[in-house]
Amino acid sequence: MTASLKARIKIFEDILSQEKVDFVKLQNLCFHGIPHESGLRSICWKIILNYLPVNRKEWPIFLQRQRALYTQFLQELVFQPASAKGPHQTNREDVTFEDHPLNTNPESQWNSFFKDNEVLLQIDKDVRRLYPDMAFFQRPTSFPCHLLLDSSKGIETLRRRVERSSLNAVPVKCLRSGVNNIQHSEQTRKESATGEELREVHWEVVERVLFVYAKLNPGLAYVQGMNEIVGPIYYTFASDPQPQCQEHAEADTFFCFTNLMAEIRDNFIKSLDGTQCGIGLHMNRIYELLHQHDSDLFLHLESQHIEPQFFAFRWLTLLLSQEFLLPDVLQLWDSLLADFHRFDFLIYVCSAMLLLIRDKLLDGDFPTNMKLLQEYPIGDVPAILTKAIELQEKS
Repeated sequence: MTASLKARIKIFEDILSQEKVDFVKLQNLCFHGIPHESGLRSICWKIILNYLPVNRKEWPIFLQRQRALYTQFLQELVFQPASAKGPHQTNREDVTFEDHPLNTNPESQWNSFFKDNEVLLQIDKDVRRLYPDMAFFQRPTSFPCHLLLDSSKGIETLRRRVERSSLNAVPVKCLRSGVNNIQHSEQTRKESATGEELREVHWEVVERVLFVYAKLNPGLAYVQGMNEIVGPIYYTFASDPQPQCQEHAEADTFFCFTNLMAEIRDNFIKSLDGTQCGIGLHMNRIYELLHQHDSDLFLHLESQHIEPQFFAFRWLTLLLSQEFLLPDVLQLWDSLLADFHRFDFLIYVCSAMLLLIRDKLLDGDFPTNMKLLQEYPIGDVPAILTKAIELQEKS
């Protein structure tokens, strides 16, 4: 470790050790990058995402309360309807007169269960392929959720729920006799009855966070791409060198992700794309900046009819999480999350990305440039950030 890095870490530690953390100083420091040593990124992100209060004395009680609340969410939301009375307590009377799988009442727990399966299927597909270039999300966590692995609780893991059911949208057909018939098939896939079924991997934790979020936010629920937002947060917390942080990474990730989504949720609402609060406005700003700083490149892209929505939609919606390797994403997010005008700096970063490949874009035809923009070449993130700051200062 170099002397300059040690000095920078010391500055972070001094700010974080204060009885009341100076939020503005920490924000400014994080904007220029957080050293990955000593778990600094984990605690800094929790503060700048407005999860941890600035008063350090409040942290123990606050964290205990939030983590207990998340456990309550798991108990109430990750379940099979039959488990409300216990997994073995459903008798003929329950099925006939109370709730049962054929009940079409909107208030039916089974009706809700089948609708949740449709959401769960999409989440499951997405989280299984989260950052495929890294083995981390496929590895077992050292802190599995024992609440869900305890079969005596009558609660099954989401992975088991996916594997047990085909999870197709469950069509309800009315037979000629007038009886409703739910069409769904059970998978024949079986797990080995060994300790392997108790090994919970990291992507399963991400799946649970997204499922709980979808249940608590039915107006938005789950939109494809949210897995790319929660992934870097969970990785940061679950790979923290402190075991206590790893142990509670799921709960802390959930609340930080919820806070972040409260700020960017409009990007995931399709009906807002063309409005002043939607993502369309932000995409146009990228081209406005490009026109201001490099009119030749702007006119070239315009002549090829390359609209910003062809590539910038994903850049902005997913905060560039799919354009770079995860270590680079974390470095970018230090600046994006610490932006004093949250995510305004993202516009400058996107513009900088265009300017740094201007020569290739000017030489390329439409197909070449589309591929280049949709598969952005792995670049020098510090150079991108430096160029973005330069653009911001000039604007």
